[in-house]
Amino acid sequence: MINKDTIAKLKFDAAGLIPAVVQDFYTRQVLTVAYMNAESLEISIREGRTCFFSRSRQALWRKGETSGNTQKIVRITADCDFDALVVEVIKKGPACHTGAESCFTNELYSDGETELFSVDALYEMLRGRKVEKKEGSYTTYLFEKGLEKILKKVGEECTEVIIGAMKRSREETIYEIADLMYHVLVLMVEQGISIADIKAELASRHVVDHKVKQETMQ
Repeated sequence: MINKDTIAKLKFDAAGLIPAVVQDFYTRQVLTVAYMNAESLEISIREGRTCFFSRSRQALWRKGETSGNTQKIVRITADCDFDALVVEVIKKGPACHTGAESCFTNELYSDGETELFSVDALYEMLRGRKVEKKEGSYTTYLFEKGLEKILKKVGEECTEVIIGAMKRSREETIYEIADLMYHVLVLMVEQGISIADIKAELASRHVVDHKVKQETMQ
């Protein structure tokens, strides 16, 4: 749905630009801040993919046109002053040209108390271990041993989850599920599968009323 009244109220700056904060639709993580002009905004809405205006090159650019890391637009919202946008997207691949999931990776401040853990942060840490192997790290050990070892650990942790659940031990089941999730994330990194890939797959399953896996995979 296109709200032409809101679009008409947008306030572009003297250069004809408006800042666009790009946010992951699923994780709510800020991915990048770019700029749009009237034309790139129109293209973004028409194509349903992010298109920005490069201030350095003075040209339009579609996200992913060379890297393949596209961003499907779910929603665009203007702020109360109509001079800034939030663009919620489902991304395919990293958002940053460095290969990071987000451009915002350089921490300036943390209160040191609030828990900052997230599955996305763990995934990024694991990706880092694959690229820059840390001596003595268990994660590094898994990547060095390769796919067969990783798959063996995933299988073992699946069994441990089943055992914990069969014993109806909540604490043990939580512990083993955490182990399983960790090893599955290692497998995902090894296979080049992102968290966004999994979320997109889950989102595509609007209603699951019967078992269809065997039918669709044949």
